[in-house]
Amino acid sequence: MSKLLAVCVAIVVAVTGSAQPAFAIANGENAREGAYPFAVLLTMTGLPAADGGTRDSSCSGALIDPRWVITAGHCFRDGAGKRVSRTVAGRTTAIIGRTEVKGTGGHEVEVVGVKQSQTTDVALAELAEPVKGIKPLRVGTVPPDVGTKLRLTGFGLIARDGGYVPATRLQTGRFVIDAVGDSLIETSGRAPHADTSPCPHDSGGPYFTESRSAGPELVAVVSSGPGCPHTGPDLSARTDNISDWIAATVDGSGTLPLKPILAGVAGLLTLLVLGVLQALRRRRPATRAVSFT
Repeated sequence: MSKLLAVCVAIVVAVTGSAQPAFAIANGENAREGAYPFAVLLTMTGLPAADGGTRDSSCSGALIDPRWVITAGHCFRDGAGKRVSRTVAGRTTAIIGRTEVKGTGGHEVEVVGVKQSQTTDVALAELAEPVKGIKPLRVGTVPPDVGTKLRLTGFGLIARDGGYVPATRLQTGRFVIDAVGDSLIETSGRAPHADTSPCPHDSGGPYFTESRSAGPELVAVVSSGPGCPHTGPDLSARTDNISDWIAATVDGSGTLPLKPILAGVAGLLTLLVLGVLQALRRRRPATRAVSFT
């Protein structure tokens, strides 16, 4: 399946920390009040800027434990663009359980620590204190299947009139899995529109299944993709295959052995070839990668 070529490349790019960050949800819809209390807005104030000053940014995420938020690994990068296991901004705050960005409900808790996955573009942000009164999103442990329907929530930008505007409310959309790779999945928009897609600052937003009996279950987080809005695939980091590491980190160890992705000279050559293919694919104007953070 040709789409999996892009998945293979993105796996390695994400691990090495050089990935183009993925993108609030273009052509999505406003989330119902209180429908997704586990959704998180990560605000970062005082990030080092290239000109020597500072800038502000944000990412999306999900509460998976009273003291832990899952998000994209590239949301925490140093000045050189390398993913790091620490906060980088002067202050990083997690806003949880709030549908309206400027509302007064929910919780605002400082992020005091970061743990980076060594195999995919995922990070766990540790909160200064446990969040009470909100049920965390359950992390799935079973590999996802092609054709599985997912919902995404995010606080990123909204595409409007040829540009982007900040979301004032949690956005959501429905997607379907097009392909499954070792560490990533490809998803495409399904509703409310075929070009519903992640946008800047949706990075780390949770893709999850919905079940009346079992409730929502995390499948992946937004990692990278073309500019928004668009039809066709985005790449998202699977979470089922790092569920052991997630559990160990939440429990306090976070020291599980690394899982190799590809090994040997043959694997390296394959990655180089795939990297060229991916670069050519990204050059198409309609699908140019956009940085969100």
